[in-house]
Amino acid sequence: MVLSQRCDNTKKKELIGVFKNQGIKWDREPVLVNDHDFRSNADGLAVPYGVYDVQANRGTLFVSTSYDTPEFAVDCVENWWCIEGQLRYPGAKTLTILADGGGSNGSNCRAWKNGLQHRLCNRHGLTVTVAHYPPGTSKWNPIEHRLFSKISKNWAGHPLDSLETILKYARTTTTRTGLCVRARQMKRQYKKGIKVTNAEMRALSIKNDDALPKWNYEMRPN
Repeated sequence: MVLSQRCDNTKKKELIGVFKNQGIKWDREPVLVNDHDFRSNADGLAVPYGVYDVQANRGTLFVSTSYDTPEFAVDCVENWWCIEGQLRYPGAKTLTILADGGGSNGSNCRAWKNGLQHRLCNRHGLTVTVAHYPPGTSKWNPIEHRLFSKISKNWAGHPLDSLETILKYARTTTTRTGLCVRARQMKRQYKKGIKVTNAEMRALSIKNDDALPKWNYEMRPN
C-alpha cells in the first residue's frame, strides 16, 4: 500500500497591487510603488494555500481571492489529490496530512474534519491520518522551509501587482534539490460561518490518536 505524505497550510495573505515587496533585485530602472500598503488601495487580497508532497519534493500553490475558510482548505486538498496525488500514487488508499494547529485546517475546526470525511474519505475511498502541529511549533512543518520560503525568495523585491504575477513566480520557483511548483487559481467564492452540527460530527468515522488525541486523528470512509 502506498503512503502519500503531504503538508498543507495557508501562506500569508498578499495584497495585490503596486506595493513594496521586501527583498532585493537588480533592475536597470527603479520600479515605483505606493508608499503605503493600505488595503483600500489594493486590487484584491490573494489567499495562497500550499500543498507540499514530501516524498516527491513537489509543491502546489492554490490561490484564491475569496475567504480563507475550511471549505477552501478541503477544496485545495481534494484538488491536489485529483490532479496530482492519485496519478503519482496509483492505488493509494492512505494519506497522511501534516497541518498547522489553527486556521482553516485547525485541529478544532469542525468544518475541516467534516469536509475531509465527505470530500476525501467517502468520495475517494481514502483513509486520512491528520497530524497537527501544536501551537508555536508549525515552523517545523516541512512546507514552511521547503516550499513557502522558496516561493517568498523567488518573488522577493518584485511588486505582486496582479494575480498572474503571483502565479508566475510560484510556478518558476525551483531549488538545487529539484523542487517543482505548480500554481492554480481557485475561482470559487467561499462563504464564512458555515456551521457543522453535533449530529454531523457524530456521523464522522474518526478515531483520535492514543498518544496525542488533541492534535492527531484518523478518518476512514463511512
